[in-house]
Amino acid sequence: MRDIVSITEENIEKSLKEARNVLEIEGRAVLDLKKYINGEFKKVINIILVSEGRVIFSGVGKSGLIARKLAATFSSTGTPAFFVHAGEALHGDLGMVTGDDIVITISNSGETEELLRLIPAIRRIGANLVAITGNNSSTLAEYADICLYAGVEEEACPHGLAPTASTTAMMALGDALAIALSSVKGFTSEDFALYHPGGSLGRRLLTKVSDVLNIRNQNPVVKAETTVKKALFTMTQTKMGSTSIVDDKGRIIGIITDGDIRRLVEKSSDFMDKPVRDFMTVDPTTITPDRLAAEALEIMENREINDLPVIEEGKPVGMLNFQDLLRAKVL
Repeated sequence: MRDIVSITEENIEKSLKEARNVLEIEGRAVLDLKKYINGEFKKVINIILVSEGRVIFSGVGKSGLIARKLAATFSSTGTPAFFVHAGEALHGDLGMVTGDDIVITISNSGETEELLRLIPAIRRIGANLVAITGNNSSTLAEYADICLYAGVEEEACPHGLAPTASTTAMMALGDALAIALSSVKGFTSEDFALYHPGGSLGRRLLTKVSDVLNIRNQNPVVKAETTVKKALFTMTQTKMGSTSIVDDKGRIIGIITDGDIRRLVEKSSDFMDKPVRDFMTVDPTTITPDRLAAEALEIMENREINDLPVIEEGKPVGMLNFQDLLRAKVL
């Protein structure tokens, strides 16, 4: 049975020193890769851009985990990709690969048996073979069409055994390739949101004002000659903090808020039976239902307002409330 480790302040400090050393080693390993962003890297970009197929990542063990992660990164940044486990590929999953595809294999040693056994089949299929490896003299590097070197001087593991700096370097190089491709393609934040509709960015870039209106579905409206008292009743009934004011043709000409009324009360109390046109904010800021909810949020934050009339052809069709934007998580 292994001895119980003594937890002392000295041991804790030693462990923190090791942790910092890991970050230093892995940081250097990643930065050293900059010198390998060269002709071979450019070739990979070119073959992916001109290919009519998909990008397929493969590996086993920790390299397989990196391959799976990179396939997800490529896909979310505009380059369709998927992962095939090298072991499963040997038992039928190679049927997913076509001659138009690019197979990117990941192996630090470049001698992973399962990957090497795939090479003859990939050659017969006709797919391009790219290797990301830490060994330029390996069998995988020799038989690949293009080899991206991701070697490191040392692992961050003090015993030099656990893949640490090497796995970080290969993942970083793959990320660099994904972002380089998205840059060439002109991939935008809107494109990213399209592939991430469930995320916060997706909500910001895909949610429209009309979607948020459905949360409360209220449209407080009064005419210009309506008294302030009745306008206040309208706000209370709709549970909104303001009401749009319209002319005889139903077009918005102003807005009055509960804050406006409170400020009037501080000065006098004889205004409640007077028409709202005497106290309204003329030509209020508005927005249309087809605009992004994120734009409405920005307008409301910049102008420090809680309600924003939503109009179509000059007529109010709803009232957007700041709290509703928060409920829709448009942040």
